[in-house]
This record gives sequence, C-alpha cells and structure tokens, in this order.
Amino acid sequence: MMATPIPTDPAVDLTDCDREPIHVPGAIQPHGLLLVASANGDHRIVGGAGAIETRLSADWLGRPLAELIGQDVATLLGSTLPANPNVVVPPLVTGSDETFLATLHRTDGYLLVELEPVAERPTTAAAMLSWLDAVAGGFERAVDKQTLYERAAKAFRTLTGFDRVMIYRFLDDEAGCVVAEDRDPELGSFLNHHFPASDIPRQARALYIRNRTRAIPDAAYAPQPLRPSHLANIDLSDVALRSVSPIHLEYLRNMGVEASASISIVKDGLLWGLIACHHNSPRLMPPDVRGAAATLASGLARQIRAKEEAAAYRERLNLRVVEDMVTPRLQGDVPLHEAIAGMKGDLRAMLNADGFAVVTRTAVVTDGRCPSPKVLGRFADWARGRGGEPVATHMLSTMMPGAAEHRALASGMIALPLRDDDATLIWLRAERIQEIEWAGNPHKSVSLAPGERLSPRASFETWSETVRGRSRRWSLEEIEAAHRLRRRFHEARQGQQLRALNHDLNLALVEKDALLAQKDVLMKEVNHRVQNSLQLVASFLRLQAKTAGDGAVADHLAEAQARLAAVALVHRRLYRDDQVESVDLSRYVEELVADMRTSLGADWGAQMRLDLAPVLVPTDRAVNIGLILTELVINASKYAYDGRPGPLSIALEQHGALLRLIVADQGRGKGQGEGFGSRMMAAMVQRLDGEIAYLDNDPGVRAIMTAPIGAESIL
Repeated sequence: MMATPIPTDPAVDLTDCDREPIHVPGAIQPHGLLLVASANGDHRIVGGAGAIETRLSADWLGRPLAELIGQDVATLLGSTLPANPNVVVPPLVTGSDETFLATLHRTDGYLLVELEPVAERPTTAAAMLSWLDAVAGGFERAVDKQTLYERAAKAFRTLTGFDRVMIYRFLDDEAGCVVAEDRDPELGSFLNHHFPASDIPRQARALYIRNRTRAIPDAAYAPQPLRPSHLANIDLSDVALRSVSPIHLEYLRNMGVEASASISIVKDGLLWGLIACHHNSPRLMPPDVRGAAATLASGLARQIRAKEEAAAYRERLNLRVVEDMVTPRLQGDVPLHEAIAGMKGDLRAMLNADGFAVVTRTAVVTDGRCPSPKVLGRFADWARGRGGEPVATHMLSTMMPGAAEHRALASGMIALPLRDDDATLIWLRAERIQEIEWAGNPHKSVSLAPGERLSPRASFETWSETVRGRSRRWSLEEIEAAHRLRRRFHEARQGQQLRALNHDLNLALVEKDALLAQKDVLMKEVNHRVQNSLQLVASFLRLQAKTAGDGAVADHLAEAQARLAAVALVHRRLYRDDQVESVDLSRYVEELVADMRTSLGADWGAQMRLDLAPVLVPTDRAVNIGLILTELVINASKYAYDGRPGPLSIALEQHGALLRLIVADQGRGKGQGEGFGSRMMAAMVQRLDGEIAYLDNDPGVRAIMTAPIGAESIL
C-alpha cells in the first residue's frame, strides 16, 4: 500500500539515514571476536575487536594467524569457492573457556576472521537436514500464498525460538506490510500492519541482499571498536558480527525489543521481504541456526515464486477462455463497435470490472456501473490524447485532471483506443476505501532542537489511516489480456476490410463477365454482318471477273479479291482469339496462304512451301503484313513463271525485336513498272516503319520485308 509522505521540518533531512555508512561501523557486537590479518606472507594479525585477550589469547597481536586458530591458512584460502569469498574453517577454534566457529573474509587487502561462540551440543547436520526437508514439504503443500506465509512464520519461530516472527513483505513504494505472524500469545499483534519505507534505509536493503542473515543478540550492547584505530574504516559488509546503526538499536528499544534477527527473502535477485524475529530478552542466534534459516528462506522464496506463477497461469488460462469466446464473434461483417456492444457484458466480466463502455463519436454504450456518457467521452478523449496507447491505472485521479470527482465509480481504468476505428473501450473499477493500520503514525511531524540528532520514531501503537481514490489493482495478466484484445480487434478490423475488398472484387469480376458476354454477342453480330458484306463484295468481284473474261481487268479483279480475303481473314481471327490486341502472325499467315491456295487453284497450292516461326504482333500490324504478303504472292504468280504454277517459298523469322517475311520464287523474278498493288505495298511497308529488299535467288527473286514487331520496338 502506498505510504503518504511524512511532513517534516524543512531543516530536517530524513535521508540522513539513507547516507549512514553502516557497512563501515568501525566496531563489532561483543558476543564474538574479530581478527584482522595481513593478506600476504604468513598472515600476521595486525588488529582486531572484542575481548580477544580474555577469551582467546593474551599475546594475539603480531602473531601468525595459523598459530592462533590452529589451521593452515593457505590451505583454507585455496579451498574457497569461486562464487563465495567466505571460508568457514571446518574444525572449531578453542578459546580460553569456550569454543568458536571461525569464518574468513577477504576485504580491503586484509583477511578478516570472525569468531562466534557455539553451543556445547549443536544440532547435528543430519537432524537439521531432516527438519528442513519436512518443513520444505509443508511449504510445497500450501494451497495458496497466505497459507505459505503462515506456515513459514511458524517454521522460523520453531527454528529460532524467538518470541515473535513476522513475514514482512515490501510493497511497490518500498513501505512494508506484515503478511503473517507467529508470536507469544501475551504479545500484541502486528499482523497486517504497515511500516513506512523510512524504517529501513536504502543502504540497509542493499546489505540485506548481500548478507542474507543478521542477528542482534542484545539491543543494549556496547560496541567493541576495531583496534588500532586506523582500521576503523575497514568494510565489514560480510561480517555477521558487524555492529549495527545506533539509530536502529534505538528503534528496537523503542519497540520494546531486546534481541532481533532478520533473514532476507530474495526472489529473482530482488529483495521481496524479510523474516523479522523479535525477542523480549537477549538471545543468541548461533551460526548453524543462521545457516539453516538462510537455506529455509531460499526455499520459501522459491515457493513464493512457484505460487505466484501458478496463480498467474490460472488467471491467464481463465482470461484466454473468455478471449477465445469473444474473438469469433468479431469475425462477422457487422461494424466492429456494434459487435463489441453486443458482447459488452462478457467483456466487462472478462477483466472483472465494475463498468464497461464503448465510446464513439456518435454513441456511448455501457454495461455495469458507469459515469454519465459525457464523462465517459472525456475519459476517451483523454486516453486518445496520450498517443493512442492503452492506459491502465488503479489511481485515475493522480493521472487525469478532474477525475477525482468521479472516483466513486471510476478510480481504476483500462482504456483501449482502437487503432482502426473511432472507438475507445473503457473498463472501470469503483473506489475501494481502505483502512490501513500503521505501526505508529507515519505522518507525525519531525522537529529537532538546534544541535539535536535525528532519532527514530518512538511510538508503534496502531494508527489507522483511511485511503481513498484507489481501486483494486489490475493484475499484469489482465493488462496483457487487454493488449491482446486490442490486437484481436485490429485483426478483426483488417479481416472485415479484406472481406469488403473481396466482395467488391467479386462484384467487379461479375460485372466484367457480363461485359465480356455483351461484347461476345456484339462481336458475333458485327462479325456476321462484316463477313456477309465481304462475301457479297467477293462474289461481286468473282462475277465481274467471269464477265470480263481473260485480260488485265480480270487480273485486277482477282487481285482485289485476294486482298479482300486477307482483310476478311484478319477480321475472323479478331473474333476467334481471346487476345484481340495481338495475333500469332504464323497462324495468320498459314490461314491466309490456305485461302490463297484456294483462290489460285490446286496447281499453285501444291507448289507453295511454308517455314513459319511463331511471332506475336499487334493486330493492326498483322493486317498490313497480310496485305504485303498477298501482293508478294500475286506478283510471283503473275511474273515468275509467266502465269504458270511454280515453286514458291514463304518464310517468317524473328530476330530480336524485328520480324522478316520472305517470299522466294525460282522463276524470272518480279515484273517491271509500278502498278496499283506495288504502290499499295510500298505504303504498307512505310506504315510498318519497315523496308523491303529484292535479292537474287539464283534463279528467281527473294523478296525480304523487315519491320519492327511492335511500334514500341522502334528505336
């Protein structure tokens, strides 16, 4: 829960606690001893702290460390694990009248050896492992996180023997809340109480991650300074005996606590919370108990993560089920905002909202408890004004100006401006007024007299605060589901647009088919009429030729009939081919020659040879080429063999963008002079941007017409 900032005197800087160098206190707690040895050579002892003379050896200073602890230091240092600079000496160290467990640390160019007294009969490793395994099994069987917290509080109290053990969780604003507690029945309860973030300074939180267990056996202890004094600035971050802040000791005394311990709950590398242990009289927490507590806290962190992941998975699964029910209903052709309005109840229930609205420029559709349409319109405009990205908050009044007056119905909001529609989807959660119990008044003013030091708060009596303007938080899974819905709406909109385009395309295809059918009917009619007209003219020409008998007039009429046949053939091909813009010139020439064989007679037809390569040419150019071919064949039939049949070769070739039409005979060659046909052929060649050449065929003439295949091929 968010903590309200503590009002203070401007002259008082509460961040002094955050800057206190607690990692270099220059002293240790008196229940143990600390030796400082050089890091090189024979590791002679250069300093220490605590009652070393009476509890270990009177002549300790300057002696080799190996003599004092009875161990080969080089061997111990060689066995250090790469990830852990600490080395626990396996055999115990014997003091004057007690036994110590030694722990070695490297820091600032020194070797630090802390010595802690151990019980005469410590718990065996086998017994401790068996107990830890049983407790871990209980953690795994917890049905939810709250049950897990309660079991953890009981387990840590059993392990440590402290009067009170609390599971203390850090919140988003770094304040803390006691989520579970096991205590002596005579003590008052701190369960569900909140503690302000200032109770645990930032540098203390950093040490909680680095050093997972801390113990203060006697809050009224007198610190034992490092000797000589020039060693006072050695970094003692990893030393369990490190003296703690005087402010923290005063804080404990103000709570009535004589001994305390804390074990860090570190989840995914972050400080999730603490196991806070309090006792009403001095109490040691031996090293073996601290080690077991650290192991148990690691297991607790893993189970917290597992329970959170399982709860998140179940929530994602439930959201997916509703999402899979909603998505198919977006696939129709109904406008998207209308489809959404039709399932507004399901969408509201999906995100467990108190109200839901679809806001467009022309309408506001609601479900559940919502403000007026005018207010919802302002919400939608504000959300769109933030760049069109989704908005999710459980404290709308802190983000949107003027939203506080609507907090009863709209303290929490998820707003989804749809990218493809002028619509905004809004989920609302009503205000949830909360009574927060604080361990002491977190808003109490701080005032200091001139020269007075900053001290911790002295009162921890329950103090209640009413918090307003907040709703139930939206879970990460709910926010992710809203983002997925936005993508689904976008995909549905694209699907609608695609279906509309396909519909328009189908209509266009139907219209095209209808137009093609009309064109086919029209072309049949036009072709029928043109062919009738051409047949009529051809019949007239044949009749005139018979009437004229033999002679020049009959020849001219026969030539005209051949030219007319060439035009009629092109027209028939226009109707018959699917591509009216172009024709296969080889097929056209083949059919044209077939017609000419009929008109010239069987004798001539037997003498004509074809060698045609496929060439696709524009239809208008094919007409001109057909007329040119007709003239060349007529000339050969008239002059090459004096009117008698003879060999005639017709070839069609393609050379890049050019075509060549070749008509060759083996007779006397072309006639002399320029008649109507020759002038017409010259005009056709010119229209094709081509040229015609007459070469010696030895014997006969080889006429070669060369032209571009298409007009766009002309360079």
